[in-house]
This record gives sequence, structure tokens and C-alpha cells, in this order.
Amino acid sequence: MSFMNFPLMTYIKEISPRPILFIHGEKAHSLYFSRTAYEAANQPKELLIVKDATHVDLYDRMDKIPFYNITAFFNKYLSK
Repeated sequence: MSFMNFPLMTYIKEISPRPILFIHGEKAHSLYFSRTAYEAANQPKELLIVKDATHVDLYDRMDKIPFYNITAFFNKYLSK
């Protein structure tokens, strides 16, 4: 229950300057939350919306998981 009472967006700006990659399925019912979190976060940040994917598709649908984009994000921000 403590998790449900925790204001999740309270400290999102403090993640910066660490990069954040938001990945969400286009058909996920919770897409609104990623959009809200993305808008609230400071740079550097990226929002990747996977076409025709639900939330659960991104767990184990190998054809839906955007491996190229994840790798590019890590190469961009972890190679420094």
C-alpha cells in the first residue's frame, strides 16, 4: 500500500542529468503515464512509442521489442 500512496512524479526532475528512455506500446492503456512522465522529466530524455504494441508485448514479443533503439540509446549515453 505504501507504493500506492507514493507520489511517483515528485522527484522525476532529480533524475537529470542522467538520461531517461521511456519505451511504451502505442496500444497500451497506460501510455498516458509515459507521456506525462516524459513531459515532467528534464533532458536528456527520449520517448519511444512502439507502433501496434501493447504494454505486455514489450515483455516478450521479440518482433516488437525495439532492440536497435535501446542499443543506440545506450551507445549514445553510456559510451562517454
